[in-house]
Amino acid sequence: MKMTFRWFGASSDSVSLQQIRQIPGITGVMGVLDAKAAGEVWTEAEIVDYVSQLHAAGLECEVIESVNVHEDIKLGLPSRNRYIDNYITTIRNLAKYGVKVIIYNFMPVLDWLRTDLARLNPEDGSYSMFYDDQDLGSMTPVDLVRRTAEHSNGFTLPGWEPERLADLERVMALYAQMDENSLLQNFTYFLDAIIPVCEEVGIRMACHPDDPAWPIFGLPRLAHDQAGFDRILAAHDSHANTVCLCTGSLGSNVHNNIPAMIRHFGQMDRIGAMHVRNVRHLGAERRFCESAHLSACGDLDMYEIMKAIHEVCPDTYIRPDHGRMIWGETGRPGYGLYDRALGACYLSGLWEAISKGH
Repeated sequence: MKMTFRWFGASSDSVSLQQIRQIPGITGVMGVLDAKAAGEVWTEAEIVDYVSQLHAAGLECEVIESVNVHEDIKLGLPSRNRYIDNYITTIRNLAKYGVKVIIYNFMPVLDWLRTDLARLNPEDGSYSMFYDDQDLGSMTPVDLVRRTAEHSNGFTLPGWEPERLADLERVMALYAQMDENSLLQNFTYFLDAIIPVCEEVGIRMACHPDDPAWPIFGLPRLAHDQAGFDRILAAHDSHANTVCLCTGSLGSNVHNNIPAMIRHFGQMDRIGAMHVRNVRHLGAERRFCESAHLSACGDLDMYEIMKAIHEVCPDTYIRPDHGRMIWGETGRPGYGLYDRALGACYLSGLWEAISKGH
């Protein structure tokens, strides 16, 4: 296992590399260039600047997140080939500087979403991200985007970049006649173009699940259960076509058995990376909040999750995910320092206990 931490860059993160380096067990970063719009090439100069900062701090950069897939690729528009060519250039550029895994998603229009980015947890006074399907039913997509921007504490949230959502109503309308099969065809076209390049340069693509793990606003979604990921992996059968198994995203759906999914995809050697976090279900289905990482704080058994990882994919990349805001910290919702650092130490402690046979 390689324990890592997400970092958005010196100009866009409230957490410094020095602070990350001081978290016990952290060896690297899952990197982000959040200033890059979907479809743009990540230039070698930009990559060198980012990776050099990490290496100077004593941290590895073998995983990159959020090389966003342009909407025209998902829609299957004629312009997709230009954006696929740009994506391939980015893959080649990242491979030159030691990147081994690219985490991405194929969610139409909207990335991960919550209906409240800072819900007070009355039991301890912390704040966490919260989702209630009933609240979502009273909003339009435009309402949700506006509300998310207003409550992001001045930070750009991954997947919610303003330029990506500027033409929201028009793009939503383009999906009106698209079903899951059509989306899978467009996904397959994308994979058929990029996976041979990944095989050539030694990069694995790791598809992140839908978050939350079900369709929203009538948009087709593919990556929210085991059967869906089986279809994605079968679309282009390759060691380079893998899953970023996010326990919190998939765990938002009470019907997903996370340890069983880890074993299923791990035995296939198709887990490229993992985000490991807990969620707490709040009575009704499709109503949950982000919790502390400890098993007792949520509804996922983190010991069983780490045990499954230890059994079938012990060399994978892991990072703690979406922390609460605790101890008066402010920052990008879900991406503060303190609760994620606690989560990393807890996960590392579980790993040590499992490794020693306890």
